[in-house]
Amino acid sequence: MLERLQRRLGLQTIPGVFFTSAGVATLFVALAVPFDQTVADSFGLLTGWVARNLGWFYILAVTSLLVFLLGLAVSRYGAIRLGSDDSRPDYSNLTWFTMLFAAGIGTILMFWGVAEPISHFANPPFEGVRPGSERAASDAMTVALYHFGLHTWTIFALPGLAIGYFAYRHNLPMRISSLFYPILGDRAFGPWGWAVDVIAVLGTLFGVATSLGLGTLQLNSGLNFLFGVPSTGVIQVILITIITSIAATSVALGLDKGVRRLSQLNIILAMALLAFVLSVGPTVFIAEGLVQSVGDYFDALPWLAFWTETFRESDWQRQWTLFYWAWTISWAPYVGIFIARISRGRTIREFVAGVLFAPTAFTLVWFGVFGLSAIQVEMNGQVALAEQVQQDPSVAIFAFLEAFPLAEVASALSVVIIVIFFTTSSDSASLVIDMLTRREDQPSLVRQRIFWAAAQGVIAATLLLAGGLDALQNVITSLGLPFCILLIFMAVALFRALRADYRGYSMNELVQGRAFPEVEAISETTQESDYVSETVDRH
Repeated sequence: MLERLQRRLGLQTIPGVFFTSAGVATLFVALAVPFDQTVADSFGLLTGWVARNLGWFYILAVTSLLVFLLGLAVSRYGAIRLGSDDSRPDYSNLTWFTMLFAAGIGTILMFWGVAEPISHFANPPFEGVRPGSERAASDAMTVALYHFGLHTWTIFALPGLAIGYFAYRHNLPMRISSLFYPILGDRAFGPWGWAVDVIAVLGTLFGVATSLGLGTLQLNSGLNFLFGVPSTGVIQVILITIITSIAATSVALGLDKGVRRLSQLNIILAMALLAFVLSVGPTVFIAEGLVQSVGDYFDALPWLAFWTETFRESDWQRQWTLFYWAWTISWAPYVGIFIARISRGRTIREFVAGVLFAPTAFTLVWFGVFGLSAIQVEMNGQVALAEQVQQDPSVAIFAFLEAFPLAEVASALSVVIIVIFFTTSSDSASLVIDMLTRREDQPSLVRQRIFWAAAQGVIAATLLLAGGLDALQNVITSLGLPFCILLIFMAVALFRALRADYRGYSMNELVQGRAFPEVEAISETTQESDYVSETVDRH
């Protein structure tokens, strides 16, 4: 029946994945519009249960995956390429980085670069710390960097690495289900695999919709500051419609003509805004604070990575850390496939170093410039920044820029950056969802990509009307859990495949259980030594 419907609509998809994902998304919108409060309350209850009972699982899982990736990079598997042994990267390092940044967390940095440090400065997350104190400032920067540093990019890097490895080295379809081929075998291409891909599609839809919702709130605040445009639900829906139309145009152009050019333009604009704040702001204070904040971050990272508020009755971690991890996890299928798509030819060591440390370094600089400047503005009393951010986080960057010369010009530039980040997030996500819902031998139809771009906009508008920022946080914290579990299995499957690859076994031998026969330890050591020698000779 689904195949007949597909033919009538002129689509090229995997019907079980496409129509199931589209049906669930449509059902959510159909229920959320007339029963917005009921839906919001339901997700609020579910989020509370997840935070109370499984918050520790989120914390432990993400930290464990970070250790796993770092271990792979420095291990004997680090020299394995995402492709044949003689393959080389498709994109230069600079182009690769700009695409990583724009598709990853560009929108998030624009929203939280000022809002989060100021929020923690005014309301410290740790007991016994006085709001507005030197310790509060230090902790605010440390926690912000923890939320947007290595842990965030771990969640993006793992699926990106696994997808790139299986797609380019073993010629499996570039879908999340392919990652489970070492565990499921041919069942990865049937209903079991379809179920995995449906979870990935829904996570991507709601994760990107959350970002679009946050971007719309911020864009509305910017237009209110510049032109007095009222901040209302109707205006926000109109903004989502306009931006979704721009994204649909970009996604119709494809990856190279659309996403790459927008990404390169936006990194230039973002760097211009960064340079402006650095030059007109407290430059020496920023430089000193950045050095100290990086040290504080790496000093606190070991215990922050395992901190679960065990001995404190607080809702803080649910509102911040758990929301971020779940949100990032929901993005993981989309960003992972996008990163894999642009990373062919790189070694595992290059991939992990680039995806973990290059964006993290930029994040440290971004928060160092905007976060520290915002704290200085608040401490000097130039703008009542903390008060405004507590009332509405979306106004943070525009209220912050009021403290500097050319505030309207800088705010206008911020609006443009937000729009482009908005667009690159939506159009690259649409490309990825289309890849998840069709076979590789099927053409990528423009109408399908536009459908997914429109779906993201509709879901974002629905979530905003159903409760704004709180609704966005609750839905994501709940829906991130299934894919968090998939990430664990993904790491296991990748490690099994790398072990087999390193020892010279094929994927079929791994699936059939013939990749690790019982052999004498001396024989196994000899085989590995021979492989290492051959690898060194080849490279």
